[in-house]
Amino acid sequence: MTKEKDWNDWHWQLRNSQPAPAEFADVDKIYPTLVTPYYASLIETTAPHNDPIYRQSFPDRAEITDTSYDNLDPLNEEAQMPVPHLIHRYQDRAVLLTTNQCAVHCRFCLRKRKWKDDAAPYTLSNSELSTIEQYLKNHSEINEIIVSGGDPLMLETDKLQNILKRISDIPSIKIIRLGTRIPVVLPIRIDAKLADMLEDIPGLWIATHFNHPREVTQEALAACNKLQKKGIPILNQTVLMKNINDNHETLVELFRTLAANRIKPHYLFHIDPVAGNAHFATGIDKGVELIRSFRNTLSSIETPLFAFDLQKGGGKIPLLPEYKKNGKFEKLNGHYINYPE
Repeated sequence: MTKEKDWNDWHWQLRNSQPAPAEFADVDKIYPTLVTPYYASLIETTAPHNDPIYRQSFPDRAEITDTSYDNLDPLNEEAQMPVPHLIHRYQDRAVLLTTNQCAVHCRFCLRKRKWKDDAAPYTLSNSELSTIEQYLKNHSEINEIIVSGGDPLMLETDKLQNILKRISDIPSIKIIRLGTRIPVVLPIRIDAKLADMLEDIPGLWIATHFNHPREVTQEALAACNKLQKKGIPILNQTVLMKNINDNHETLVELFRTLAANRIKPHYLFHIDPVAGNAHFATGIDKGVELIRSFRNTLSSIETPLFAFDLQKGGGKIPLLPEYKKNGKFEKLNGHYINYPE
């Protein structure tokens, strides 16, 4: 039996990753499995292979048999790095890759190409950070940094503090958006020392990643609340996935619960066209249809923006349903009326 002090030790959680089922050894060899005991404990054991937590974290044979997507870097991230570990796609913001480490290998990941590097854990070095700092100082049009990875909260607090402090000290950087799935898959990691450190980073937002209502546990909410009490706003991005959350009822429950706990549903993303991810794809139209279905059931606070990323580094495309037809506008009951423009 696991001791409570071990269970509540985030390093213990990382050391005791759950193994892939033996029948998926061939998939695991290509896309290695990594699942914390905490996250695995959320799986309903009566029919685990159909469970939304299981399907996000354990291998599926479709990852190697469905080759509809065949590119491990379809968004051209590597080509859009002017210096190592900094993706500069949009004029005013850039993505900083701090580590290749995660607490869970989410099967829908954009950066599955990085998983095989786990045999040699990578963390941004001081010399690499210095090169990035110089690039940012030379490109003052960049005012926002998205701190990503892997997962930045996998870094020890002192190491992460060094990175965030040096970036925030650059005069042109006004906003730091830290992307993390840690509140969902390893909430134990968010301790008082980490929360205190993050409180001192100016312009900091946390962008977390709940995909299903069953992930919104008391432990996850308590972790988020530690950050909120420090004045740190929290956004959420959800990936739309076939047979996991691609229905009105599931997403309404998720977005309402998040908003009620002061976590703003920010994005609903179509799956990125990464090799190994095709079996999750719902199609773009499904996302638009779901956003339409929220119009009469979710407020603007509860409703995210639906978007997808274009291949070859073309950027995000936000989509809204069309509410105008033959010069008239759609009412809540589906009928159309004139608007006095």
